[in-house]
Amino acid sequence: MPTSKASVICPVCDRPLGYQDEAKRTLLCDSGHRFDAAKQGYFNFLTGKGTNFLEDTSPMVQARDAFQSRGHYAPLAMKLSELVQKYHAGTTLDVLDAGAGTGYYLKEILDLMTPASQDALALDISRFAMRRAAKLPNTVAVVWDVWRKLPTSDASRDIVLNCFAPHNPSEFHRVLRPTGVCVVVTGEPDHLKEVIEPLGMLSVAEGKLAALKEKFAAEGLIHSETEYLSYQMELGAEDLYNLAFMGPAGHHLSPETLRAKVQFLGRQLVTASFGVHVFIPKR
Repeated sequence: MPTSKASVICPVCDRPLGYQDEAKRTLLCDSGHRFDAAKQGYFNFLTGKGTNFLEDTSPMVQARDAFQSRGHYAPLAMKLSELVQKYHAGTTLDVLDAGAGTGYYLKEILDLMTPASQDALALDISRFAMRRAAKLPNTVAVVWDVWRKLPTSDASRDIVLNCFAPHNPSEFHRVLRPTGVCVVVTGEPDHLKEVIEPLGMLSVAEGKLAALKEKFAAEGLIHSETEYLSYQMELGAEDLYNLAFMGPAGHHLSPETLRAKVQFLGRQLVTASFGVHVFIPKR
């Protein structure tokens, strides 16, 4: 029988999962479904189910970690933390990061907020990303497809974070508390405009906010506000390589060809441009 709650539910039967022992290496529900942590500390709920989507590879995740660790997206992490503090002032903080990647933005939020109790659930289909997210304090890192039912209870989360990841607004609404907020980050059309074409990256479509508002409103999440953030990054060849390889284009870019391209480009001033959108449950 479980010895302590883990704030997640079983992906098989929807019953609460708890840790079987104090080492927190095994999750177990009352129905007997059991999930053992990988040696890196994350749990894989997709075992036997799989997913139709490609996980970010180890080199892609390494590129993202290297790029983020140099602080190029630190202003965005700070903006997210400010918005979370604006909307949530409770003594506890329950966060779900849907499409968490390495957990970079989640870590900044957990570090800057100091409620008496923190509980975080990081979800991503990439095992390699969850290896890093599993190192965060007070965080359960789970390999999972965010298009499916999210493995947490109804009205269990104060914050849903969704940064550059697939949107599942019906599930976001289900897991949010009535006073909770969903914070969604998208790139603006001018995001990385200087290097998208020369590095073979994917561009950002126009009209994202209108489409988001409509999609989320249909599931009971109302747009509260959007804050825009734009600044220049000075990027060298290694930064440019990591920037291109860490995103969706990394699935098809040739590392050798990309290396040649970034060496040819040399040092660049590159625009970072984001929309940070806040949605709240319809009351």
